[in-house]
Amino acid sequence: MTFAGASPEEAMELTGGLDNLPYEDRLRKEDLRQCLLESPCVLQENKSPKQCLREGHCRSLQVTFFACKRSMLDTRARFRGRKGY
Repeated sequence: MTFAGASPEEAMELTGGLDNLPYEDRLRKEDLRQCLLESPCVLQENKSPKQCLREGHCRSLQVTFFACKRSMLDTRARFRGRKGY
């Protein structure tokens, strides 16, 4: 799979590290990646996915992924379980 306008480092950044994430986080990260790669910012303007993310594309998926990652660091989640995102 090629990433239009993305350097190999940025492509690895978007796809790398999926193995050590919980299943729900992997799904959210994959959704965010697909949203960025299919956005007009990447396809038509030939910007990198990282630039498009900084400009605010796919913001709701980014917030959801961040909340899921943050819940992994929440010490209460170890005892009570993860929040239902």
